Amino acid sequence: MGLSVLIVDDHDDFRTFARLLLESGGFTVIGEAADAASALTEAQRLQPDVALVDVGLPDRDGIDLAGDLAGQGVPATVLVSSREAGAYGPRLRVSRALGFIAKSDLSTARLRAVLGTAP
Repeated sequence: MGLSVLIVDDHDDFRTFARLLLESGGFTVIGEAADAASALTEAQRLQPDVALVDVGLPDRDGIDLAGDLAGQGVPATVLVSSREAGAYGPRLRVSRALGFIAKSDLSTARLRAVLGTAP
């Protein structure tokens, strides 16, 4: 069984894409959330190893959410966005997220590299 993942994104199509991609690469997607409030509830309930979090959520910024997820005991949060990392400036560096992946670059290899895990 691979690392358990909670996918947090307000777009159904992206959540479906990410689920299929991650599961085909050995991750176990244990839940999904469409906003920050649901993400916090699901993280507490499911206790994922990793939260894959969109920066642009409808009710809260994903960069800020990363801190709350860490406070709930989620070991790793990886941020994703349709924008490149440079668009967020120093906010990414000071966030509690482990890393950032542009949605167009999302792959299991890229996620494993950010997490520092072998395939």
